[in-house]
Amino acid sequence: MTTRILPAVGDPDAARSLTTLLSQLPDAEPAGPVTDSTQLIDTLARLAGEALDELPEVVLVHERIGPVPALELIREVSLRFPSVGVVMITTDASPHLFADAMDSGARGLVTLPVGYEELANRVQAAAQWSTGVRRHLSSANDVFTGPGGTVVTVTGAKGGVGATVTAIQLALAAQASGHTVALVDMDLQTGDIASFLDVQFRRSLVDLALITDISPRVLADAVFSHSTGLALLLAPGEGERGEEVSDRSARQIVSALRSRYEIVVIDCGGQMNGANAAAIEMADTALLVTTPDVVAVRGAKRIVRMWERLQIRKAEETVTLVNRFTRNTEIQPPLIQKITGTRVAAVAVPANFKELQAAVDSGRLHELDAKSTVKQALWGLAGELGIVKPSATPKKGSALAKRNSGTFKNDRGSIGRPRRRRGGPADAEGTR
Repeated sequence: MTTRILPAVGDPDAARSLTTLLSQLPDAEPAGPVTDSTQLIDTLARLAGEALDELPEVVLVHERIGPVPALELIREVSLRFPSVGVVMITTDASPHLFADAMDSGARGLVTLPVGYEELANRVQAAAQWSTGVRRHLSSANDVFTGPGGTVVTVTGAKGGVGATVTAIQLALAAQASGHTVALVDMDLQTGDIASFLDVQFRRSLVDLALITDISPRVLADAVFSHSTGLALLLAPGEGERGEEVSDRSARQIVSALRSRYEIVVIDCGGQMNGANAAAIEMADTALLVTTPDVVAVRGAKRIVRMWERLQIRKAEETVTLVNRFTRNTEIQPPLIQKITGTRVAAVAVPANFKELQAAVDSGRLHELDAKSTVKQALWGLAGELGIVKPSATPKKGSALAKRNSGTFKNDRGSIGRPRRRRGGPADAEGTR
């Protein structure tokens, strides 16, 4: 039987040496090496999306892979792709590292410099284990075998721009379309999803922070089942406890949620820390919410540049939502796109707090009137981001469908991108 092997090695010299050895292994089919953790996860997710059988039997992870540390990367691969055997390549063969690697989900260690016999033995053992797992999974329909659900993070350019309202409505839209949805409050110090949805809770993210193996039962105990059908994982009631949630535990929590829910929406608030930075890096879609004013747009630019410096997210991989949009504001979506270097969503949310005030004050944001232009815009955004099922997409020709498609011809009341008048500056055709 052919063994497909995917090396993850950042160092070019080590990659060439390893590829040469792999090509000498009997019945081995080595793929071209991936150079960083992001490329590895993306490659595995793409293959798993096609079919479980398309995944390689063995993944080799070099200890100096980045930007995610090797042990954390191994843990994420093991959680998201449980049928892949992971082998770590390292110069340190100490019992301590061996134990840490096994705890993270590795199936073996290969020491540097790599020897043929040791590599062959470890690859063969990992491949046999992978084959056995796949045989078991093929007969168990209730076991998760795919690349996982879609993760969407929502971050505010600064406090008070509407990130939490956006996250809640995106989650409600996805749930209403028939998806299983988890809504996570990762604004660890000042999170208020519980207040917006009138929830009294005991469990929080902190309860999962120190658990090394989050089983379905453990996850279910920490999640609050809301009357809307949303599964809520909330920020701690005592803000100072947010420090207990590390980037490593955040990765594990997000991976566990991804494996159990079709859509995971994470409110990251307006302040960056290790935990929500890890979530943003893992996200399929990173949404940045700003208002069309100088302070907020500067904050959005600052966040995008910080993400790039820390290798969390590239600007072109970020979607910016313009909230509280009015057609007569001086700062229009195209200018925000130019300043931040991100892609601005075709949907813009109108400035109409009066529609929200009663629902916010009563803690019943989930009962917001369906006729609300704010709700319609945010549910339209959910369609634009691809987190609602097609059956929930508005019919062609409806006002909301026009907003989703970004088409505003002969529709002066639409909310969205500005149009240019002949010989004049951009004039946004939005409503208040």
